[in-house]
Amino acid sequence: MSDKQSHIDLSIVIVNYNVRYFLEQCLQSVFDAINNINAEVIVVDNNSHDTSCEMILNKFSRVKLIANKKNTGFSKANNQGVAIANGAYVLILNPDTVVAEDTFEQLLNFAKSKTNLGAIGIKLIDGTGTFLPESKRGIPTPKVSFNKLTGISSKQTGKYYATHLQHNESGVVEILVGAFMFMKKNIYNEVKGFDEDYFMYGEDIDLSYKIHKKGYQNYYFSDTQIIHYKGESTKKDIKYLKHFYGAMKIFYQKHFKLNRIYDFMMSFGIRFWYSMKYLKLKTVETQQKQIKKFIYIGSNTTTFAKLKGKINPIVAINHTAISIVDILANKVDTIIFDNNFISNKKIIDALQKLNTKNIHFRCIPKGCNFYIGSDNSIDKGNVVPF
Repeated sequence: MSDKQSHIDLSIVIVNYNVRYFLEQCLQSVFDAINNINAEVIVVDNNSHDTSCEMILNKFSRVKLIANKKNTGFSKANNQGVAIANGAYVLILNPDTVVAEDTFEQLLNFAKSKTNLGAIGIKLIDGTGTFLPESKRGIPTPKVSFNKLTGISSKQTGKYYATHLQHNESGVVEILVGAFMFMKKNIYNEVKGFDEDYFMYGEDIDLSYKIHKKGYQNYYFSDTQIIHYKGESTKKDIKYLKHFYGAMKIFYQKHFKLNRIYDFMMSFGIRFWYSMKYLKLKTVETQQKQIKKFIYIGSNTTTFAKLKGKINPIVAINHTAISIVDILANKVDTIIFDNNFISNKKIIDALQKLNTKNIHFRCIPKGCNFYIGSDNSIDKGNVVPF
C-alpha cells in the first residue's frame, strides 16, 4: 500500500437509527464530497428496524459498518466509530444531512490554517433553506439557558446563540452542535470523546465545553453550508422531553453548582420550552400541503413523467436550469431537484436564495428512485418513492 493510500486525512462518523432514506441521501452526498481527499466513512447503526444496514451493504461497499444489536445511544455509538477511525481529523455527522461537494476540502484548508484548533462547526440550514441558529452557540450557563428557554432576556438569548457573529461570518465560538463537529482525532481522544452518561442530547454541548476548557478554540465556519433536516433524527414527544431534561441536568451537575432554587427554575424553563415546541409541532403537522404545481429541475424525461404520474399535479414544468425568475413567474409551490443533474452545492444555494418565497423543496438523490425533503425543522420529513 502506498503512503497516499495508507494516510487518511478524514474519518466521517455517522450514527444512524431508523432513517434509511435520509442516510442514503447523506452517504451519497458524502461520497461525492470525498472524491479529492483521502477519507473513510464509518456508519454505526444503533439497531435500526428499517433496511438501513441492508442498503449500506448493497449500495455503499466502502462504508465501514458497525451494526449494534441494541440502541447504545448517540454518545457511545460515536465513540465506537471514532475508536476505529484512522483519519487525522474526524467528523461527527448526522444521517439527516446533505453536504456540498466541496465542504470537506474547504474545512480541511480552514483547519490547517489555524493554530490551537479545537472543533469546527459550519452553517446549517433546514429543508426550507432557513438558517439554524444552533450552528453557533455560547456556553449555556444556567442564567443564559433559563432566559433563553423562557424568552425573558433577549440579551441572554444572544449569548446562547453567539450573536456576536453574523450567519455568514466565520469566527471563534464556544459551543457547536452534534449534527456536524469536525476536529483532530487526537483532540477528541484528549478530552475522552463524548461522555457516555448522556444517552442523547447535551453530549455535543458537553464535548464542546470540554474542548473549550482545555484552552482550544472552537470555530464557526460559514463559507460552506449543509442541509440538516433536523426533525428527522428524533420524534419530539414525551420521551424526547425526558431525554432533553435529563441531559441538561447531567451537564449542570458536571460543570455548574446549582442550588435548589436554580434547579427548580431550570426545570421550569425546560418544560416551558418543550410545551411551546410541542404545540408548534402539532400546528405544523396540520399544515402539510399536497403538491399542486411543481417544477422539476433536471434533464431526465422518464423521471419527469414518473413524477407527474405519482404526484398528479395541476401543472408540472420540466426545466434544466435554476431560473429564479421563471420559478417566481410560474408561481410553483414545489421545486424538485434532480441530484443526478444538479450538484448538492447548487441545491443548497437555491434553498437559501428562495427561502422566503413560500416554496417547498424536494430532492431526488443521485442514483435513487425516491424524492425527499422537509418543510420545517421540528417534524418528520417527507420521503416518496416513485
